[in-house]
Amino acid sequence: MYTAVASSFNYELGAGDKILITVYDEPDLRTEVKVNKSGLVSFPFLDDINVLGITPEALEKRITDGLKGDYLIHPQVSVSIVEYRPFFIHGEVKRPGGYAYQDDLRLDKALALAGGLSARASKSAWQITREVDGKTITITADIATIVLPDDIIKIEQSFF
Repeated sequence: MYTAVASSFNYELGAGDKILITVYDEPDLRTEVKVNKSGLVSFPFLDDINVLGITPEALEKRITDGLKGDYLIHPQVSVSIVEYRPFFIHGEVKRPGGYAYQDDLRLDKALALAGGLSARASKSAWQITREVDGKTITITADIATIVLPDDIIKIEQSFF
């Protein structure tokens, strides 16, 4: 579910997120959908909404504004994240691959999900590649570094 952790880093919706949209006291408007690459989400009474790159709060406002007046007097819209898109880990770990994001995920927990470091893994040459404001950046990481959905974690091989 959507939590304070997601809001603390202004979580932006992306392809692979599964969201739940509810309108208080309007069970027919309940919509659960997995966001695809187009980013378009269908919602009753409104045109398709592009949700890529917007926060759940911004989506709530967009739907509230769309429903207000013509369809409902004071709609109370809630958008929650049912399932986050995954993060990926490769290199010198026992089980490289994609893993479901979890709240408050730090690199030490991500390594545990991947089965831990391999015998040849570097104990410090770890990098996270992520997209920030439309740009791809690489971060030198340690065990306390926060991992976000869509991050790509690379664990280098030790040279001795």
